[in-house]
Amino acid sequence: MSKTVVIIPTYNEIENIEAIIRAVFSQSPMLHVLIVDDNSPDLTALKVKELQEEFKDKLFLEVRKEKSGLGTAYIHGFKWSLAKGYDYIFEMDADFSHNPEDILKLYHACHNEGADLAIGSRYKTGVNVVNWPMNRVLMSYGASKYVRLITGMKIHDTTAGFVCYKKKVLETIDLDAVKFIGYAFQIEMKFKAYLKGFKIVEVPVIFTDRTLGESKLHSGIISEAIFGVISMKLKSLFKK
Repeated sequence: MSKTVVIIPTYNEIENIEAIIRAVFSQSPMLHVLIVDDNSPDLTALKVKELQEEFKDKLFLEVRKEKSGLGTAYIHGFKWSLAKGYDYIFEMDADFSHNPEDILKLYHACHNEGADLAIGSRYKTGVNVVNWPMNRVLMSYGASKYVRLITGMKIHDTTAGFVCYKKKVLETIDLDAVKFIGYAFQIEMKFKAYLKGFKIVEVPVIFTDRTLGESKLHSGIISEAIFGVISMKLKSLFKK
């Protein structure tokens, strides 16, 4: 495996953090993990520091001053990873909604099959979601269809947050120009890669809703995605 890091942003994930770190490391001894914690009041970062003693030179921690949004956490992680020279950079949630066993599938798509960006897709082969209420399934599935229609991207799961990037994708995208910080961040990153002509593939995965901790999804994040997509598309047309 080439130099690979899994970025996991956290805010109050004390119930999940040790288990998800161990699960990721169990997939390959070559994987590294970067936790970007937004100063969690439940002391998630303290638990990570304890685990660093066990996983020396493999587990890294960046603690930010306050909760500043998913997008900015990933941008922080991307910049850190590029500075450290990683070849493959993952986005992944801490709550086991993304199965660590699928990491190698996404890596294979990029390393062996020529993808520049591999998406762990809930909707590539139908609707592969477990334990979500129907209204949330419909909202998520509908959002991806809506984004696909507006942007023209041939991607079934445009809002997916389980992604593997080749280094060159993140080096090419102007990370300082990424606008969105919530739900729409995932859409914007895919759209920017799409506009740059990178090869994007979807790898079917099963998404399982969290059983521990609280979801960070709220109405403001959803509205950012809905209205932000139109703005994003219009700006891309004017740039052309």
